[in-house]
Amino acid sequence: MNNRTVLEPLSHFDLTTHSRVSSIRSLVIATFNSITFFYVGTHSGTLFSLSTTKNTDLNQNDTDSLPKLSFIRSVSVSTDSPVESIIVLKELGKVLLLSDGSLFLVDFQLQNRPTKLNFPKNVSLITRRVRIWSSEFDKEGSGSGSGSGLIGDTRSTSQRFLKKLGGGVRTNGFKTREGGEVQSEGNCVFAVVVGKRLMLVELVLGKNKSDKDDGGGVLLVLKEIQFVDGVISTMVWFDDSIIVGTVNGYSLISCVSGQSGVIFSLPDVSRPPRLKLLQNEQRVLLLVDNVGIIVDALGQPVGGSLVFRHGLDSVGEISSYVVIVSDGKVELYHKKSGSCVQVLPFGGEGIGPCIVATEEDKSGKLVAVATATKVVCYQKLRSEEQIKDLLRKKNYKGAISLVEELESEGEMSNDLLSFVHAQVGFLLLFDLHFEEAVDHFLLSDTMQPSEVFPFIMRDPNRWSLLVPRNRYWGLHPPPAPLEDVVDDGLMTIQRASFLRKAGVETIVDNDLFLNPPNRGDLLELAIKNISRYLEACREKDLTQSVREGVDTLLMHLYRALNRVEDMERLASSTNWCVVEELEQMLEESGHLRTLAFLCTSKGMSSKAVSIWRILARSYSSGLWKDIASDNNILDSGENLISGKAIAAAEASKILEDSSDQDLILQHLGWIADISQVLAVKVLTSDKREIQLSPDEVVTAIDPQKVEILQRYLQWLIEDQDCYDTQFHTLYALSLAKSAIEAFESENTSGNFDNGNMETKSFATLRNSIFETSVRERLQIFLQSSDLYDPEEVLDLIEGSELWLEKAILYRRLGQETLVLQILALKLEDSEAAEQYCAEIGRADAYMQLLEMYLDPQDGKDPMFTAAVRLLHNHGESLDPLQVLEKLSPDMPLQLASETLLRMFRARVHHHRQGQIMHNLSRAVDIDARLSRLDERTRHVQINDESLCDSCNARLGTKLFAMYPDDTVLCYKCYRRQGESVSVSGRNFKEDTLIKPGWLVSR
Repeated sequence: MNNRTVLEPLSHFDLTTHSRVSSIRSLVIATFNSITFFYVGTHSGTLFSLSTTKNTDLNQNDTDSLPKLSFIRSVSVSTDSPVESIIVLKELGKVLLLSDGSLFLVDFQLQNRPTKLNFPKNVSLITRRVRIWSSEFDKEGSGSGSGSGLIGDTRSTSQRFLKKLGGGVRTNGFKTREGGEVQSEGNCVFAVVVGKRLMLVELVLGKNKSDKDDGGGVLLVLKEIQFVDGVISTMVWFDDSIIVGTVNGYSLISCVSGQSGVIFSLPDVSRPPRLKLLQNEQRVLLLVDNVGIIVDALGQPVGGSLVFRHGLDSVGEISSYVVIVSDGKVELYHKKSGSCVQVLPFGGEGIGPCIVATEEDKSGKLVAVATATKVVCYQKLRSEEQIKDLLRKKNYKGAISLVEELESEGEMSNDLLSFVHAQVGFLLLFDLHFEEAVDHFLLSDTMQPSEVFPFIMRDPNRWSLLVPRNRYWGLHPPPAPLEDVVDDGLMTIQRASFLRKAGVETIVDNDLFLNPPNRGDLLELAIKNISRYLEACREKDLTQSVREGVDTLLMHLYRALNRVEDMERLASSTNWCVVEELEQMLEESGHLRTLAFLCTSKGMSSKAVSIWRILARSYSSGLWKDIASDNNILDSGENLISGKAIAAAEASKILEDSSDQDLILQHLGWIADISQVLAVKVLTSDKREIQLSPDEVVTAIDPQKVEILQRYLQWLIEDQDCYDTQFHTLYALSLAKSAIEAFESENTSGNFDNGNMETKSFATLRNSIFETSVRERLQIFLQSSDLYDPEEVLDLIEGSELWLEKAILYRRLGQETLVLQILALKLEDSEAAEQYCAEIGRADAYMQLLEMYLDPQDGKDPMFTAAVRLLHNHGESLDPLQVLEKLSPDMPLQLASETLLRMFRARVHHHRQGQIMHNLSRAVDIDARLSRLDERTRHVQINDESLCDSCNARLGTKLFAMYPDDTVLCYKCYRRQGESVSVSGRNFKEDTLIKPGWLVSR
């Protein structure tokens, strides 16, 4: 993944122009008062200070052509001894140097000669203490110093640190300068290796009595630690722990207790140990050959290891990268991923050991690399420039990965992340990777849907002014219709093919180069994915104009793909389509259904219904599946209905909601021609706010559509509680006329057998919009309504065979005799005739009915059976003498005698009933004891040998009485006991019935 451009050459410095006999030994970068200095220590003991010069050409690979680093001045530190170590004390404005085993202090501008500190010689290594931000020691008090967070301790902080060490300051005989006094401002703590001793010291600046800085200072020994595990060659003081490296391995030393422990040992054959403090992560990098292990302040490994390509000479840190130099190359490795992201050659092979230096600041942007005689300065590209560089190289994944890294590290805002996703999406779009492009569009929170409008419709158009003019770093061409994008992309692939054959390397996707896609497939894929993007945008909170553009252009894309179902779903749902922008396209392409749905959703009911009418006329006879209707309208009982029925159903939906009476009546006819059920639904809909005028509706209904008229009138009367006699009479007349026609139709089919007639009748009923026959509906209405004109209806059916209907009408008119004649003689319904007599409530009605039965006239035979039934059921209501007078001589004697006997018995029965009612009034006050015994009544079986418990007489078939104690008495013994007896019981010889619940018969 070494194709990122993180660093770019900035300037260089050639030591040979100032010293031809020396070479570079140490290098440090520091910033004082916003001025960046490069301190270069040489093997000859000289310290140079340099500064940067702005570079106007940032993409130079030849270091000799770079601007030169500005030389400021140099000072001599020691004679013929290299400057081994340079430590910049920014808070003090000083630079601490190690040369020839001694420590020197010089001002950062190198205006004065270095001052040698009064300290033992043979110093081989020095490192400065840095603190962890979240350490307990840091919480005790904030120190002054640089803004990096890894700062030197103040005097007060040093005193607290001394308490942790458990001892006081020991000068070991080293005194301050004469006339000077120890000051407490800006002091630093260091770990110094002197021979085999490890000393913790504090640097205190010295000032003379006139308060002038004499450039010197005093090193106060805080603690001395004995370390016996080899000679220390590298060291980092991190918080309260010191990590040291020897040829044997790495160890951790506690600066408080002085105890040490091995972190791990080095192999017998390995490169010298090397440590690097990673300031941004507050970790330490331990190097073992070409492997870097990151540990915390306690020496515990954290995260993964970094594996470098080969051994290294020096290591540095910038941002989230580790910088190593070796064999004339600079390599950058990402700390988290461990991948090498950039390789920069800065010198030829075999140039010897190299040194790398970076700014000791989290926001540092400079890296300096030094060979024996040359210093090359690199600067870190801004994040945007790094991303641009990756995008120019078509490394889209790398660009997004970098963006996500920067966001996680807090170096990039979410808006910029969205911006980059959009930029990547456009680049992928022009590279013909449409699916990936839309994926990135969807990840961008700031991209506007209007930005893709130019890819769909050519400018100028209704929404041209809505398109934002974003340049997106100018990395992609301006938006163009998808057809042009595909054509240009294919042309680029073709051009790259010729260039590659000519040996010219081009940046073209290998998959597209090796397998050139078909233009039609590419265009279809592009439209599908742009449609997917617009579909997702519909869920966003957009302005009305942008919503209109999204939905309208989405309809164009659906049309291009001929996705009819998607077109109709969008048109029939809540949408922001602009009808005038789509009308011509949909008409020319024949998508009238979509146009109808669209007009409906926009409230253009008249136009929508007109379109459905056109479709109903032009649909072929093939079957269409109704995917939009929830109503199960099946004229033929099938699950598939014709396109005409679909058109009628959709039109009826619109008309059911409409209150435009003229529109409804205008289209009622063609809907009724297709489906009477739909026509009725339109007329009887309760969804509309203003109901239709019944007079207008009745006039508009086709006279041939009788069932529609009847169903509408039925709804008007039954559901709308219409009391207009005009509509009641009209409904009755219409039903009567249909009933006559149905009756005549059935009579003319007399040539068919009964089975065929039943089948035909069922088929007729099934094709009707009613579930009951017309005669049944007529009879129910004639009986239930009081508002129609019976005479007008009677005039219509007078010559028909609708006798029951006539009877109902005559009854309305009070023609009792005609009603009885119809019921008794025409319908021969004796039960109905007798019921009607009962309703009349006069005895002469039964006599009149009897006369009809005995003398039906018109040549009919007497109806003796019906007459006998009447006498049997209602003989008690007739005068026997009148009956005898009316009886026909032809009536059989047996039938007559039996009938007369029944009449006489019935009259006796009525006489005795009066007596019973008289006697029952005397028995109202019943004995309470008998009432209680009623609840305990028992029934027993009596055989022929059972005897009375009082007189021992055989009970026989007579009545007997039984008491709760199982005593059984015959009827006479029971009477002797003085019990009161109610008279009744015609089924027994003695007409006496003991109180209920007491008598038991066999």
